[in-house]
Amino acid sequence: MNLELLKIGMTLMVIGMGFVLAFLWLMIGAMHLMSAVIAYLNKIFPEKVVVIEKHKSAAVREDEAIAVAIAAVMAKK
Repeated sequence: MNLELLKIGMTLMVIGMGFVLAFLWLMIGAMHLMSAVIAYLNKIFPEKVVVIEKHKSAAVREDEAIAVAIAAVMAKK
């Protein structure tokens, strides 16, 4: 009796794991297909690239920020 229940349980486990594995393979295949479709669409409809120029004044702002942080630490003491 116990051997029969073990066989049924193992069969059910193998079938369940088989369905999960099949679903995962299907999902991976669908993701690869969508990736290929998006790559193709990006070739047809490319996004515009916005170029942001960095000004030299940004370095001054960074120095000011460092000075403010140091002053705040010194004032805390």
